[in-house]
Amino acid sequence: MGSRPKLTRQRRMEILEAAVEMIVERGLPETRVADVAERAGTSAALVLYYFDSKDRLLTEALSYVEDRFYLQAFHDLTGIDSASERLAVLIARSCPPSGGDANGDWRLWFELWTRALRDPETARKRAALDRRWRATIADVVRDGQRSGEFASVDADDLALELASLIDGLAIQVVLEDPEVGPDRMRRTCLDAAGRALERDLSAFDPAPSARTAPRTARAHVSAAEE
Repeated sequence: MGSRPKLTRQRRMEILEAAVEMIVERGLPETRVADVAERAGTSAALVLYYFDSKDRLLTEALSYVEDRFYLQAFHDLTGIDSASERLAVLIARSCPPSGGDANGDWRLWFELWTRALRDPETARKRAALDRRWRATIADVVRDGQRSGEFASVDADDLALELASLIDGLAIQVVLEDPEVGPDRMRRTCLDAAGRALERDLSAFDPAPSARTAPRTARAHVSAAEE
């Protein structure tokens, strides 16, 4: 049997972009592979050939938008010497904006969490993505401790607590809870991290223009470049 032909970078990007759009618009149960293929300008057979299943397409789509986030975050944080400011920017970029399609990346996470309850492979992918996110936070905390900006706390424990707080509040924001908007979420996360690190992070709260790329703004190298 011949080897599977290589999926080109451009075609992979097109399929994943189409998958992101369709899953956000319709939710995973109502998204058909044929719809993704039509949006990407290809065939359903080709999509299944490279991605095997709709569940695999979901996990790859989320990895794709996560990689976008990390590249954007890398560009945003490069040149910022203060760990305090880097952490504040990272928190701000993790907060979903108000309503609409801008919350699409977080909606992908909702779909992944739901699927991970029943599918071991999706659960493993979820765990890997969260480990990466927590490690990103912990690295910034350790930088701040080395520079003397942050108190001596366990960076990994704090990263777990902060990541969990971000996820929990993001659910409320995306569901449009009247008591938890994006600004309150951001302030709550900054305050919680600041108390733990004995540093006033609110002083480093970025301008509104720096808050526009939502964690998955957690937010371009794409997964296609792997």
